[in-house]
Amino acid sequence: MIFADSDQDRAAAAEAARSVGARLIGVESIAGALDRLSRQVGVDSVLIELDGAAAPARDRLLDWANHAARDGTASAVISMPQSLIDEVMARIDEPRVTLLCEPGPAERAAALGFALAQRRQKLHDHGAEAEAERLRRLSEEVARIAGALAELSTSAKSIAHPPPGEVADFSGDEAVDADTVRNLIRIRRLRDQFFPRELFADPAWDMMLDLMAARLEEDRVAVSSLCIAAAVPATTALRWIRTLTEHGLFVRRADPEDGRRIFIELSDAAAEALAAYFHTARQMGLRVA
Repeated sequence: MIFADSDQDRAAAAEAARSVGARLIGVESIAGALDRLSRQVGVDSVLIELDGAAAPARDRLLDWANHAARDGTASAVISMPQSLIDEVMARIDEPRVTLLCEPGPAERAAALGFALAQRRQKLHDHGAEAEAERLRRLSEEVARIAGALAELSTSAKSIAHPPPGEVADFSGDEAVDADTVRNLIRIRRLRDQFFPRELFADPAWDMMLDLMAARLEEDRVAVSSLCIAAAVPATTALRWIRTLTEHGLFVRRADPEDGRRIFIELSDAAAEALAAYFHTARQMGLRVA
């Protein structure tokens, strides 16, 4: 089923469904989505196209999609403009919901094809099959790297918390500070002036550095801001944020003043690993900033 308000979004979603050989059982507005779903016997997947309007109905639909994916009753693909990143992430915490930010036709079709394939639907378009397989491999690679980072953060505790009698000292001249981290971020962004950004894309590291600096500055980072810090397309950044959260490197924090937004923080283990990294680099005589 497709839920969208504008004719342009409906057409884009319908084209994605056709390209992967999906059987389209209905197209409905965001406001009428829950009523339509209550009358539907069953649905394998929903493709939701958001454009910033109809906030109450949108929020209820997002809650439905989150629960449906968690319960396994339906898969969900949600496409959104950048302006809605924070509001959508505040309501979606189920990693099996696919989030897209201003996707192109191939990316939308691949995400839908992957969602349907996971529910044992047959894809008929070989090009879409290839895109879905690429997306699956990318997701597995993100999970593999995140798992490795989780192991790293765990092992780093032995550096940050050494055995009794061997006290690690991160204070004084060797203590990591926000300026050091921000300088390293600026050096990394300097590369973009001389080489294609895609050549050195490393969103997990860029986001970890940004969150470390914010932690040292006692500042909070919204999802939309962290996507910018990742220096990759927003859809890719969202995939990394959710995977790193799932693996315990990032932590979601509710905004006590605005229920439509969440903040992302480094976990204590990840922060300890980064502190240990800066400390060890300095002990080796290396300049990290």
